[in-house]
Amino acid sequence: MMRSRIIKEGLERVPHRALLYATGIPKSEMKKPFIGVATSFTDIIPGHIGMRDLERFIEKGVHTAGGYPFFFGLSGICDGIAMGHKGMHYSLPSRDLIADMVETITEAHQLDGLVLLTNCDKITPGMLMAAARINIPSIVVTAGPMLSGRLRGKRLSLVNDTFEAIGKYKKGLIKKDELEALEMCACPGAGSCQGMYTANTMACVTEALGMSLPRCATLLAVSADKRRIAFESGQHIVELIKKNVTSRKIMTRKAFENAIMVDLALGGSTNTVLHIPAIAHDAGVALPLETFNVLSKKTPHLANMLPGGEHYLEDLDWAGGIPALMKRLRKSLHNNITVSGKRIFEIADSAEVIDENVIRPLNRAYHEEGGIAILRGNLAPDGSVVKQSAVSKNMLKFEGVAKVFDSEEVGMKAILDGKVKPGDVVVIRYEGPKGGPGMRELLSPTATIAGMGLSDSVALITDGRFSGGTRGPCVGHISPEAMEGGTLAILRDGDRIRIDIPNRKIDVLLSDKEIKERLSKWKPPRPKITKGYLSRYARMVSSAGSGAVMK
Repeated sequence: MMRSRIIKEGLERVPHRALLYATGIPKSEMKKPFIGVATSFTDIIPGHIGMRDLERFIEKGVHTAGGYPFFFGLSGICDGIAMGHKGMHYSLPSRDLIADMVETITEAHQLDGLVLLTNCDKITPGMLMAAARINIPSIVVTAGPMLSGRLRGKRLSLVNDTFEAIGKYKKGLIKKDELEALEMCACPGAGSCQGMYTANTMACVTEALGMSLPRCATLLAVSADKRRIAFESGQHIVELIKKNVTSRKIMTRKAFENAIMVDLALGGSTNTVLHIPAIAHDAGVALPLETFNVLSKKTPHLANMLPGGEHYLEDLDWAGGIPALMKRLRKSLHNNITVSGKRIFEIADSAEVIDENVIRPLNRAYHEEGGIAILRGNLAPDGSVVKQSAVSKNMLKFEGVAKVFDSEEVGMKAILDGKVKPGDVVVIRYEGPKGGPGMRELLSPTATIAGMGLSDSVALITDGRFSGGTRGPCVGHISPEAMEGGTLAILRDGDRIRIDIPNRKIDVLLSDKEIKERLSKWKPPRPKITKGYLSRYARMVSSAGSGAVMK
């Protein structure tokens, strides 16, 4: 039985039908499945500016298969534009707003199925959270990555060639005219940023989870293939409704493990450690943080993607995309169903690895372990996260002296002023889900450290989070956060901090007695934001260790 019968059948639904007819729907279409197409199109996000075109092809696909589509819009934030100022407070909290809005529109109108057109950092997980929560047939269309930029024969990407260029310019490594050329050429048009940053990582996770069609994650935003994927997704949602394949039938515990293994093999963004557990939470699936460590130990790093590596998303697509990567991982993956109607093994078996340097065989892995590691210790008893695949070998174990800052802005100024030296551990606190509030991405400090040539001699730790563009020994999501009275709150300049990634440890070299005495004297600072949505968010959000979900 179609859910939409509730709003369109029976004597008591005369007013409802009158309103539906006011939209222009023909009477002949009223018996067809009603498909909600949630679109995050906006003119201000490069990853979303091409969505008007994809909307047309989704609409054609839905009509061709015998459904009737209704479009509704959602908010979107470009993390790159929001970075480094007040705007970044809103990025992670927007994920929950997006999930709530999809739920609200879908349930209010009793839609039969959903096509979720998305692309960027918090928008994709927000839509997946909604699909998991509502549990109706749903399919995700990620709008695709951007082409690499070009300047004098060199390929460019957003993070490596603009954010890191700030540090290079400050140190005198590049001149002003080159800096200006980079900002004009790094992002040539529509699509999500070109490396394995959060947007593209989440697209790959979505495909591995089984919630988008094969190759959807890596097909370029400007390609004809992306249009065809949009059309086919519109067709498939009608088939999913006919077979009653709901989102939770796809998003099982084993599907989440598949998604994590693909993420680890790609060396993806640390933000997935927030998003995957949050999606699992809405799907009713228990997914402890330690799952990432367990799977990382047995999942090799096979694709050396930007920012820590050399390959762009276009390279991954031309090498065979996520199906080719799953072919490499086949013995470890679970044979789950997907929205395509094919099982994981069928997709993997029919794939071809076209470039063995981009997607390496298991016996030539870039690293024996996956890209992400969860660290614990007296600094992070509830966990913290590091992208170990983007850390140089000599920095996997590091001991240094703390330089403590109570906000990103103060820390960033110290870095630019040359106050951070080799051997330092930059500590940026009160940037967690509650303390930020909103757990801002600290890409500007990490990229500036890298651009100044300090990523092999300086570490950065925070209760905030990092962009997928971060590289070097940067440990985020430290839980409990400083605002909750975690150990991070009582650190002082000069404290020695030890990071041991191979052994999954992070500690401040203080006695338990000293830590306890300092905590007894600590008082939480006044909240940075005391009104509006962010104030409510700070009161309701859980720790990073549990996915920063709203309680």
